[in-house]
Amino acid sequence: MHLKEYSFYALGDSAIVIQLGDQIDPIINAKIRSICEWLDEYTFEGFVEYVPAYTTVTIYYQPWKIGYEELSEMIGEMLNEISGTSELRNKVIEIPVSYGGVGGPDLEIVASHNNLTVQEVVSLHSNINYLVYMIGFAPGFPYLGGLDQKISTPRKANPRSKIPAGSVGIAGMQTGIYPIETPGGWQIIGRTPIALFDLERASPSLLKAGDFVRFKPITEEEFINFTPGDYGY
Repeated sequence: MHLKEYSFYALGDSAIVIQLGDQIDPIINAKIRSICEWLDEYTFEGFVEYVPAYTTVTIYYQPWKIGYEELSEMIGEMLNEISGTSELRNKVIEIPVSYGGVGGPDLEIVASHNNLTVQEVVSLHSNINYLVYMIGFAPGFPYLGGLDQKISTPRKANPRSKIPAGSVGIAGMQTGIYPIETPGGWQIIGRTPIALFDLERASPSLLKAGDFVRFKPITEEEFINFTPGDYGY
């Protein structure tokens, strides 16, 4: 894998976007994580921050300290040095989920949309190791890749004003977990008692890009009586 295929474009007057592809793909994700790892170790004068996404890395900078053309040349040299072989983490984090009921009000909608039973949806959703492509939207919110197309379901036409923390949702070919209470339009199929974002932890976000997530169905009673020690959290 090499970082030979890429393009740049400006985002306003203080950011540059590195475009590495046009689809959700583990290989592209590995390239993005290689760039992020490089930026974690080497910065430059005028650097502010970087924001990874599915197919891009956006680098924000101070234009009074470095210009777009100079930065483009610098980044091009940097990309030629990077092998793009960032390894996927072997870490698989098990997330218990109580599917349906009050915590998963859209489970039947997903089942009906795909001509499946509720149990088939649960089985398909919990039978995959999902790659964490990125963290975004809200602190600790994981965008997970690998959803079975059989349970793909569009977002809601009218988003909810409040979705409880821990809610597990589907939007198109994506699945994710709401770490905090927030508005949102994903189809909510269940809820986990695990805290995905906690400022009291040394690393507030439970998940990181490159991790894998596997959902474990639990009963509503197990959800209510959940203790973090049961799963090592």
